[in-house]
Amino acid sequence: MTMTNAASGTNVNEIAAGIYRINTPTDTVPGGFSFNQYLILDDQPLLFHTGPRKMFPLVHEAVEKIMPARELRYVALSHFEADECGSLNEWLEAAPHAVPLCSHVAALVSVNDVANRPARAMADGEELGLGAHSVKWLDAPHMPHGWETGYLMDTVTATMFCGDLFTQGGRGLVALTQSDILEPSEAFRRPMDYFSHSANAASLIEKLARENPSTLACMHGSAWSGNGAGLLRALGRRLAEH
Repeated sequence: MTMTNAASGTNVNEIAAGIYRINTPTDTVPGGFSFNQYLILDDQPLLFHTGPRKMFPLVHEAVEKIMPARELRYVALSHFEADECGSLNEWLEAAPHAVPLCSHVAALVSVNDVANRPARAMADGEELGLGAHSVKWLDAPHMPHGWETGYLMDTVTATMFCGDLFTQGGRGLVALTQSDILEPSEAFRRPMDYFSHSANAASLIEKLARENPSTLACMHGSAWSGNGAGLLRALGRRLAEH
């Protein structure tokens, strides 16, 4: 682990080849909480999630420990929410050649209005080469929430940037774990259920599982390594019980 800000506890870890998790622990909820962003270091670097707007200096400082932030080319978001893209325009200012990366729906309903530069809108199943890495966009409307929601799958490292799926409470100080994250994430979800429980949940879970991820890059809590398809299907069974 590389600590990039001792006061906030912001830290960086490489969780897969060329993929870095930026973690900032907070005390915003009892027991702690964490915000993660993921940087793909490549010919065309990509940042998945920006963190909230007020966290921009911490995330920018962390990125600078890995590469010059001005060289970013894509600032990606799963859905339009403050912790996903609150500092989007700050990043577009810091990285003059970067553009937002999101679903067609996100670009249509929010991003192209709010962002200072037009988005690179991705179609379901569309792939984008970054150099050594290639990312695939997966539309997942209302999974767990937001009409515009989608995820990125790095087809080279089998890393799925899975946003709010498997959100875990706590400070997220273990960067990458093979321990169970389903039970902790379900325990966090139940008291204030933030899933939409879409009628299409089962088919969306299966769509994601078919990508066979071996790393799940969660936005809150630890990233996870293992049989991602199995874990996603286990989540699907829990949602079916609801």
